[in-house]
Amino acid sequence: MRIAGLQKLTLLDFPEHTAATVFLPGCNFRCPFCHNAALVLGAGDATGDTPVEEFFAFLDKRHGLLDGVCITGGEPLLQPELADFCARIKGAGFAVKLDTNGSFPDRLRELVESELVDYVALDVKNAPERYAETVGVPGFDLAPVAASVDYLLANAVPYEFRTTVTRELHGTTDLVALSRWIAGAHAWHLQSFVDADTVLAGPGALHAWNSADLEALLPELRQAVPNTQLRGV
Repeated sequence: MRIAGLQKLTLLDFPEHTAATVFLPGCNFRCPFCHNAALVLGAGDATGDTPVEEFFAFLDKRHGLLDGVCITGGEPLLQPELADFCARIKGAGFAVKLDTNGSFPDRLRELVESELVDYVALDVKNAPERYAETVGVPGFDLAPVAASVDYLLANAVPYEFRTTVTRELHGTTDLVALSRWIAGAHAWHLQSFVDADTVLAGPGALHAWNSADLEALLPELRQAVPNTQLRGV
């Protein structure tokens, strides 16, 4: 198990929990708006990694200060040791939140049914018709992601859906179509794209929606997903 990055405290990412966040390297997507390009493209570079034992020593000192651990990436479900890692976190007395792109539904189901994950955030990238373009994988097979979406919609575990919105990839009709795909979801958070030097497509290639335009679209999106919220907008 490789930990490519560690954020020692987040008050926002794990609902009702104070948490640390671990970043795991490697991803099967190439989303142009991804802010973690180094994790996606430099998965073989272990420079700056946090040793696993050092991470657990850190956790041991945070009892009473932290409630949980967010596991993000990259795509964490690519890691073959993830179940053991989650089990050790749970055994230490912390809740686990998993961020995933949904492309490994069997692994997701195994973690949930083994009670190794307490909360899941699934990034739904776009309407089905634009998924391949949005994840940067020509000919992408949406079926595994659809299976993960259906699994979460069945309320097997507390969850949320998230979508990072860009002008170039997300039109009004795309977001409305996406809302109908995940209709009835417990929660859907729209995150406005923020440009940075670390963006996979490069700085200046993509642009954020105007916040007022996103606000104006919310009533229509909430017809399908009543708990649709803006985050960081």
